[in-house]
Amino acid sequence: MSSPATTSTPRAVPKWEGRPLRRVGRKTVILLASAAVVICGAAVFYVKFWPFSREAVLQDLKEASDSTVTARSYHLTYFPPGCVLDGVEFRHGSNQFRLIEIQKLVVEGSYIGILRKHVPRVVAFGAQVFVPPLGTKETFNTQHSDTVVDELVVHSSFVEFEAKEPKREPLRFDVHEAVFRDVRWNTALSYHLKFRNPNPPGEISADGKFGPWATGHPEDTPFSGDYTFEHADLSLYDGVSGLLSSKGKFEGALHHINVSGATDTPDFKVKSSNNKFHLTTKFEAYVNGRNGDTFLNSVEAHFGRTTVLARGSIAKVQGQKGKFAKIELSSRHGRIEDILGLFTAERSPMAGVTALKATAEIPSDGESFLHRLKMEGSFGVDDGSFTKPETQKNVDELSAGARGQNKEDPATVLSDLKGRVSLVEGTAHFSNLSFGIPGAEAQMHGTYSILEPHRINLHGQMRVDTKIFKTTSGMKSFLLKVMDPIFKKKKKGEIVPVHVLGTYEKPDFGLDLGNPEAAGK
Repeated sequence: MSSPATTSTPRAVPKWEGRPLRRVGRKTVILLASAAVVICGAAVFYVKFWPFSREAVLQDLKEASDSTVTARSYHLTYFPPGCVLDGVEFRHGSNQFRLIEIQKLVVEGSYIGILRKHVPRVVAFGAQVFVPPLGTKETFNTQHSDTVVDELVVHSSFVEFEAKEPKREPLRFDVHEAVFRDVRWNTALSYHLKFRNPNPPGEISADGKFGPWATGHPEDTPFSGDYTFEHADLSLYDGVSGLLSSKGKFEGALHHINVSGATDTPDFKVKSSNNKFHLTTKFEAYVNGRNGDTFLNSVEAHFGRTTVLARGSIAKVQGQKGKFAKIELSSRHGRIEDILGLFTAERSPMAGVTALKATAEIPSDGESFLHRLKMEGSFGVDDGSFTKPETQKNVDELSAGARGQNKEDPATVLSDLKGRVSLVEGTAHFSNLSFGIPGAEAQMHGTYSILEPHRINLHGQMRVDTKIFKTTSGMKSFLLKVMDPIFKKKKKGEIVPVHVLGTYEKPDFGLDLGNPEAAGK
């Protein structure tokens, strides 16, 4: 029998002791070891592959722009992996020219993209780009990079092209939308742009390809795309007005961009005129992107019932300020009322079928458009008539008198009007001006002021089919009858001196008896 002193109750073993305890400890060790491996791997990955450190990002931007790059602040993000930089500034060249300023730059990466060296998206807010003056020979030597930016988006930005002359304002383009895709080394990128054009003011949208950048020769960088140009206000240019729209395409390099397209201006007018025309054109041209010089290979312009073909250039010329326009013009079956209607305050003074060939020169600086416009050429009008009733009546009476017929039943057609014209400072100088009306043919020369007061000063000779005294009446007829033998010619008809004086509103057709030069021919 056992002693009570030696008798004991067995102690209950807790569940957390013994074997279960050893199991929990092993799991913990495994978890801790795994975490250590992950942390070590992440550290190695961060050191070796992480591209979004402040130093790495600034170095990439430096190599891509060949500039010194600084940032006011930097913030790292992990979901998605990337960073945010504020106050980013790019300065280029030995003189540290201010090239780009960005208020906020957001880099949005991906963990798979880190391994592939792809950055899905970069967004720039408040970007300001300053382009050095053209011709300063600034060079950009970007370095090779394996990083690809799938999409670069720019919000609220502008681009300024600095002028060579310190006192001149820079040319500024306000950019509403800018998206660049597939931005990588030595490859063309795709772009979509919407911006305001300063000259003439209007909205442009363009989509196309740019690049790859020609290192050392930026003028050879390829450039292509399609564009639309809306609400271009031509009133910026002295002398003309209207809202222009245009669509077209372009391709080439920066120093020679071929452009083709069409324009539509429903309310085009020359400001000295009150007449508006629906002007449409088709054109092919090329532009020097380095200085903006434009060369027109062909332009086909339609307004009213007239088609005018043109070619020429709008470019810098030595000794001239700004751009100098030199345009060759021709029209085979136009209407004289359309062409004159561009410049006259009222209706065109004449109507009829016309053909013309001329060269126009327009310097950029000077007085009004009509004062600056210079034109040399030849023209012809067939089946013409004067649109002002009083003017046509005078011509009809002259025709009837020349034929010795009743002045109450005149002919109305002026035919074979042709000659040469030189337009200088708003005054047309005519030479070898000839025309025919039933019963008479005339050869004249003189001037007509397109500007106020539209003064006419034409002198010349007219051959009539009847006796001189039959072209007028009263005392003047008596005097001419007495002088008739003096003006007789051996060939058919008589030649008499005539003039057209006064103004377009009140012209004076008459015999030029006071002009010895005309009378003696």
